[in-house]
Amino acid sequence: MASIQDVARLAQVSTATASRALSRPDMVATTTRDRVLHAARQLGYQPNVIARSLRQGETRTIGVIVTDILNPFHAQLAKGIQDAADRHGYTAFLFNSDEDPAKERRAIETLRGHLPQGLIIVPTSGARENLAALSGVPIVELDRVTGTPAVTTVTADNAAGAAAATRHLISLGHTRIGMIVGQQDISTATQRHDAYRSALEDAGLTYDPALVLPGNHREDDGHRAATRLLTLPEGRRPTALFIGNNEMTVGAVLAARALNLSIPTDLSIVGFDDSRWAQTMTPPLTVVAQPTYDLGTQAAEQLIQQLRRPRDGPPLHIQLSTTLIVRHSTSPPRTPALTHH
Repeated sequence: MASIQDVARLAQVSTATASRALSRPDMVATTTRDRVLHAARQLGYQPNVIARSLRQGETRTIGVIVTDILNPFHAQLAKGIQDAADRHGYTAFLFNSDEDPAKERRAIETLRGHLPQGLIIVPTSGARENLAALSGVPIVELDRVTGTPAVTTVTADNAAGAAAATRHLISLGHTRIGMIVGQQDISTATQRHDAYRSALEDAGLTYDPALVLPGNHREDDGHRAATRLLTLPEGRRPTALFIGNNEMTVGAVLAARALNLSIPTDLSIVGFDDSRWAQTMTPPLTVVAQPTYDLGTQAAEQLIQQLRRPRDGPPLHIQLSTTLIVRHSTSPPRTPALTHH
């Protein structure tokens, strides 16, 4: 990446003059300023506002990248981060990646040349490669992990939550339990899927890959996956669904209603993530609740601690507990009617 010294050399001016031309153009002669701007464009130079602000002792800003700001889960994460940042006098600068590694990379490139002292990120599948561009900037991975060395992580106990959800359905007598999963290159999705599979096998039930379909963390994909599962022939159709996130659960509920299936009489549903709609829908939804707001505040606290007192030793990996909340969307499977001859 081009430096201010490279720009000065190409424009044939001193480093101080090049810096002034870019930060205080009114203090530099027009011809000189134009020469510096041309050199900067030619080299693709981005002024490093982080470094400049640190020298001036002004920056108190952290970058935040989430994957779906329309999802209530991510909105709550962002609120937790912002509230904690406010308490410490920091401003949170928010980006939304839309679960797209390319958008995430563009957000990181913008951040690199601008404001934050550190970054909190809900990673996409491409984050490990994308984060290499931020070497030297403190990072906290939130909700998901990439395996990037020396990065603090703040997550929920996905395995325990998914196991509790699956065991709950098994305890009600369900043996054909379908799952709508998130992207299997995302840590939360793989952890929840693996725990579902283990819980089935621990109970002596066969894991059936035909009952597991991708929902890609999206409502419309969750709707498509649920429709496919719920239109399987009688005897193969699941009597219960465990769904890997809030948005996919919305899609599955709408699919069940479109097929005139009664919840929980015809179909039991457990979703991962609680929300206001889950509490107020008819019937209220059984869910695995995450301490969403606390995840956000904990991520901000950890990052700000790193900024104030860089720590030696291995990075921290903080995991918060999940809670199974049993409401009214789950019940024992319907007993097939007896046929009289």
